[in-house]
Amino acid sequence: MELDPDRCYDAFTAHDARFDGRVFVGVRSTGIYCRPVCRVRTPRRAMCSFYASAAAAEAAGFRPCLRCRPELAPGLSAMDAGATLAQAAAGLVDAHLAEALTAASLAARVGISERHLRRLFRAYFGVAPAGYLRTRRLLLAKRLLTDTALPVTEIAAAAGFGSLRALESAFQRHYRMVPSALRRTARPRVSDGLHFTLAYRPPFDFPRLLDFLAGRSIAGVEQVADGEYRRTVRLGAHRGWLRVRPGTAALAVTLSPSLAGVVPVVLAGVRRLFDLDADPLAVAQALGALAAPRPGLRLPGAFEGIEMAVRAVLGQQITVKAARTLAGRFAAAFGAPVETPWSELGIAFPGAERIATLRPSQIAELGIIGRRAELIVALAAAVAEGRLMLSPGAPVQATIAQLQALPGIGPWTAHYIAMRALAWPDAYPEGDYGVRAALGMCSAREARIQAEAWRPWRAYAVMHLWASLGEAGETRS
Repeated sequence: MELDPDRCYDAFTAHDARFDGRVFVGVRSTGIYCRPVCRVRTPRRAMCSFYASAAAAEAAGFRPCLRCRPELAPGLSAMDAGATLAQAAAGLVDAHLAEALTAASLAARVGISERHLRRLFRAYFGVAPAGYLRTRRLLLAKRLLTDTALPVTEIAAAAGFGSLRALESAFQRHYRMVPSALRRTARPRVSDGLHFTLAYRPPFDFPRLLDFLAGRSIAGVEQVADGEYRRTVRLGAHRGWLRVRPGTAALAVTLSPSLAGVVPVVLAGVRRLFDLDADPLAVAQALGALAAPRPGLRLPGAFEGIEMAVRAVLGQQITVKAARTLAGRFAAAFGAPVETPWSELGIAFPGAERIATLRPSQIAELGIIGRRAELIVALAAAVAEGRLMLSPGAPVQATIAQLQALPGIGPWTAHYIAMRALAWPDAYPEGDYGVRAALGMCSAREARIQAEAWRPWRAYAVMHLWASLGEAGETRS
């Protein structure tokens, strides 16, 4: 990505939050790299060099600043086709740091060649995929060492180093320090939970997003109360809970200690759910008057793709309230118990593997139409068998085609799933009643023509149109 050094330096001196996560500043006199929002004494322009990613700064020989902490910078949203693929691969890296990742496996997941993936990483992040992966692992380990009291051996495993020796070797080689040097004198108590902050670019309309999630929360699985979001988590053998509260230019996230081994996956899920990598100014500029009354409106994502997709199927042609009732019954019947601090929460939504083993008749007994019960099982089987991926790393058009090939999923449902589970900013649920109502009850064709002006942010436009009706979309998912 081409960077204008003079503009980057101006952003650095002004501590401009719009550039946070988009630019990293290397200071040759100290050998440290910082975020643009760093409050250290501003170095001379001649001492500064600028990089499109933390990985590029580290590849140039710089170490992360211990004050502004580059690992806390917000991520990036996709602005074009190449960026979409690059960010999809980067998102997969962050969600699977503990696994044995390679450029070939990443390329296969996003549906491109390994050579093309390498070109994209060079173009958008300034490094090869291996260098990006190494930096993300180092920064995660740095974050866990700083913010938690987890044993260093557990941190090494969670960050994908495999062993304490490998972690220590990487820290010595790249940061010229031992991991224990980052431990604070007074460590937080693990029994209170694992505490993190997730940065975003303001403005951020957290209350409106919270209202959207509250209206669609699944009983026993999710809850919005006291101005915060809470939910259960089931990831393989790990079960636990999380809660999310608003902060200043960041969300405060608490995880149960039982989720220590899957921290990167859980935090990636929170980032998706709350659309923390969005660029609200770019969206506002593209949508103009439509977005002006609601600055910082986000596109609600999905913590887990299969959960959101099942919820979308259950909501076909019924009200949001009725869909919530069915989803709660589904979770209670087939979910797994989880201990949480809240009496209202105690069920983990069943995963694709579990749902795929069900008979449609078992689901129909909950008051769900037989055809939809069959569709839910078929959908879960496709995910469980690896034929369908419901996450931002999936190839969008191919995934939409796969969804529509399933009997019972039409363009509206496929695009709604793409809008939330795939976090596709240009998804457009064709013929949506709320969209047409907000546009003066025009025809579906007229609405589609108007929507062309909102590319590549049609999904955000849909959210603004629903919001303009006073949280419309109440007849759909």
